[in-house]
Amino acid sequence: MTTQRTTLHVMINVPAKSYQKKVPPPTLPKPKAKRFTPEESTELSFPAPPPEAFEEKTAPMSMNSPKGAAEDELDKLTDLLMKNLENTDDPEFFGMCYKCSGKISGSKSGCKAMDNQYHVTCFVCDTCGCQLLNMPFYQVEDKVICEPDYMNTLENCVVCKDVITDRILRALNFAYHPQCFMCSECELCLDGIHFTIDANDNIHCVNCYYKKYSPRCYACNDLILPEEGKDEIVRIVSMEKDFHVSCFKCEECGLLLSSEEEGHGCYPIEGHLLCQPCNGKRVKELTRQSGTTQHPLTTEL
Repeated sequence: MTTQRTTLHVMINVPAKSYQKKVPPPTLPKPKAKRFTPEESTELSFPAPPPEAFEEKTAPMSMNSPKGAAEDELDKLTDLLMKNLENTDDPEFFGMCYKCSGKISGSKSGCKAMDNQYHVTCFVCDTCGCQLLNMPFYQVEDKVICEPDYMNTLENCVVCKDVITDRILRALNFAYHPQCFMCSECELCLDGIHFTIDANDNIHCVNCYYKKYSPRCYACNDLILPEEGKDEIVRIVSMEKDFHVSCFKCEECGLLLSSEEEGHGCYPIEGHLLCQPCNGKRVKELTRQSGTTQHPLTTEL
């Protein structure tokens, strides 16, 4: 009669591709835009008051200094100011158009928006050319765009399919509303939270993933989970069953059986986990009870 030591495997598993704040922070739609309501583009109903003279307080520019956008804007505003001053005696004068720099004559021909004055025919969408007076519009860098055209530039949420007009959360090469990016099991919002995907790319919070896919210990029937602060699951696989490392021990004396030291291995009998000394005792007891050596005393693997 022989007693055979069972083969055991220490398995280290990373259950799935785990994303640990690798999701880019939610960002504003690009390009960044400022929305204006219809009330923010109004007709001119009275002549503009004479502009006040101002004192130039900026340092003089060198003749060789390159002119940037700020200098160009200052030159444009200065030119509009001078033209306003030249037309203060005209009763039909309502200001200078910010876009074309032309004279606005008559209240119905001009409008005010974004703290500037425009010809009604000049204040148009830079995409489709529609007039924007009394219409909602967006300022995108140096352009003004009507609401429909601006909406066409935005991305749709992969979950609800609606346009994303505010913050965008990007994950797994898709765009989401932050509130739509949630666990497929418990519907917890995962904005800024660690998450995991399974083999079918279903999104899970870490807790739900482990509850759904982690193996159960044959000895205690609890889930085998990673240690705190770690992502890997460490388990013992023996006799085609899974065990916690701490649960893989002799059923008689409690000796841990995962050690490779002599006498610390697993010597099972009929599915029971036993160390070598306890196995010998069990063999003698079973032999005494059966009165024969034909009883299957060891588990053959």
